[in-house]
Amino acid sequence: MKVLVISNDPPYGSERSWNGIRLAGSLARRPGTEVRLFLMGDAVGCAVSGQKVPEGYHHLDRMIEAAIGHGAEVGCCGTCMDARGLAGSQLVDGARRSTLDELTDWTLWAERTLSF
Repeated sequence: MKVLVISNDPPYGSERSWNGIRLAGSLARRPGTEVRLFLMGDAVGCAVSGQKVPEGYHHLDRMIEAAIGHGAEVGCCGTCMDARGLAGSQLVDGARRSTLDELTDWTLWAERTLSF
C-alpha cells in the first residue's frame, strides 16, 4: 500500500499535525506499506530539529525522525519554508526541502492520500 500523508497545521496549538505524523509513523512500521509525508503551510515547522517543548508536549521532530527510520519519506514545501524563514539545514536528518511539483507526483503515486 502506498500512502501519502499531508499536514498543514502548525506543530503546536492544534493536534492535527501531531495526529498526521503519528499516523504516518504507525503506517511506516507496517510491512508492505510505503509512506510519504508532505509538510506544507505552518506544518513545515514540525520538521525543525532540536525543538524545545514544554512538559507534556510531543517532540514532533523526533516523531518525524522515527517515521524516517522506518522508511517514510518526508518532504517540506520550499515556498512555505521560505515564507517562514526556514532553511533546509534546520530540518531533521532525512527531511528535505521539496516542491509542489513533487507533491503532485506523490499524489499520483499514492493509493491513499490523507490530509491533516
